[in-house]
Amino acid sequence: MNPGTMAAQVEQIIQQHRQVVAGIGASTVANIAAGAGSIIEALQQGRRVYICGNGGSAADAQHIAGELLGRFRRTRRPLPAVALTTDTSTITSVANDFGYEHVFERQVEALVEKGDILWAISTSGSSASVVAAAETAKNKGAKVLAFTGRKDSALERLSDVCVCAGSDSTARSQEIHQLAYHIICELIDRNFAEQ
Repeated sequence: MNPGTMAAQVEQIIQQHRQVVAGIGASTVANIAAGAGSIIEALQQGRRVYICGNGGSAADAQHIAGELLGRFRRTRRPLPAVALTTDTSTITSVANDFGYEHVFERQVEALVEKGDILWAISTSGSSASVVAAAETAKNKGAKVLAFTGRKDSALERLSDVCVCAGSDSTARSQEIHQLAYHIICELIDRNFAEQ
């Protein structure tokens, strides 16, 4: 492939990204703010944040937990956050004994308490393992912050707050999710650094 053709493809992909970012409307902005507010309120009440997702969203779950436990940009107290995507012994044993769709649900059943936050990430909004975790969290009295790619998904319907990227492209959805969770982490940092 010649460099000119490749450069044109790069520009096309960047343009797709710009279009998705430009499509972020007032309702999505409000949902990002509401998600940050829900997390801040839960943390102020001594609750915890649990995060789950598959594939790239599993990496995002770990990224978010690291930002909350460590810091995003400001030094402040460590905040209790757990990525449910990191314990390979638990994930593989639950997948083997019960089926993969239960890998997060079993952890939610054991760990999540009323008032906690489950931050559930699924670009399709229909990942069986993430939807099952959200159902269990709701039944336990936790709040569900959903990050999805497609509107009107099963995960969105279970959520208290949903940030929907509004894209059929997994890659573009993940890029919007990263922007949104960086904003949420920034708002959380500002709140707790000021205390």
